[in-house]
Amino acid sequence: MKTVKKLLPKYTIALGVIFAVTVIVLMTRGNIVQVDVLEVEKMQLVQAVYATGFVDADTRADLRAEVSGTVGEVRFREGDQVRAGEVIAVFDEQQPELAVQEAQAVVDRQRSLVRERRTALERYRSLIAAGAVSRQEYDDTQYSYEQAVGQLEQVEAQYRRRRDDLAKLQITAPVDGVLIELDMTRGDYITANTLVAKVVDPSCYVINAEIDELDVPKIEKGQKATVAFDALPEQRFAATVDRLVPQTDRITKTSGVYLGFDEPVGGVQAGMTATANIIYHTREGALLVPRASVVSDNGGQYVWKIVQGRLGKQPITVGSADLTHVEVTDGLAEGDLVVATPEERFREGMDADFEL
Repeated sequence: MKTVKKLLPKYTIALGVIFAVTVIVLMTRGNIVQVDVLEVEKMQLVQAVYATGFVDADTRADLRAEVSGTVGEVRFREGDQVRAGEVIAVFDEQQPELAVQEAQAVVDRQRSLVRERRTALERYRSLIAAGAVSRQEYDDTQYSYEQAVGQLEQVEAQYRRRRDDLAKLQITAPVDGVLIELDMTRGDYITANTLVAKVVDPSCYVINAEIDELDVPKIEKGQKATVAFDALPEQRFAATVDRLVPQTDRITKTSGVYLGFDEPVGGVQAGMTATANIIYHTREGALLVPRASVVSDNGGQYVWKIVQGRLGKQPITVGSADLTHVEVTDGLAEGDLVVATPEERFREGMDADFEL
């Protein structure tokens, strides 16, 4: 019993020491934070205007029926290549074709009559020179010839109108391209002026985009842009501002801008959603930090700077910015270390555990 009493104070002291060490370790470990840091450096500042839009084509055609009638034949399908002048579809109507044939027969008869009267006029010209016919007879012959020529011009004009009417029975591709829409099949009855097909030239694809009216003064022809597509999220395409539409929509407060691709682009289709960053200003040697590293507080801005391995709030003055970085005009120097992603739990003086 006496031995136990002698040992208890020793165990009590040992447990107290262990407890104190544990508390110190826990407090120390709780004051260390693991952080991702980056070194402040001078880089190129790239400022751009964000635009949204879709794939369009400079060479495109909307084809409409010029007459009402029943579709008799469809020669192409959606997705087919067509060349300018090729007939896409034909209406099944016989009346215009018969009218052309009748008009052609009238023209042929009238041309024959003109030849006959021209021959007679030439013969009368010789006879009047020899005094074999009177002047009146010659004048009558000349008048008959001129009348026949005038009638020929009229029937030829009628024939051309009949040919035009016949041509309206055909839906013809006006440009080379791809048939992206075909809204008719054999047997359909189509009324005049109905949109029946669309043709686009993929070699003339452009981005038809919209920008905020506040950004219009920043944009001009020839500026470079980077284009991305929802359908091709891993790829980026170089483009150039081709033209700016000189009008702002009063409702959306946006203006149109067209971007042409610098190189032929594969894998895209008309109508695809696109986004673009149009570069309007670049500057070398700007001291930049990521936007995510900057914290706003009470009207000011600061970053968490690493000094001798500890965290410290560093007030900064910012200048220009691009999509990912902010320029620091005061408060930091090249080579300073700052936390890439600040957290609310950070406190002044915390030890920072990091790797460069």
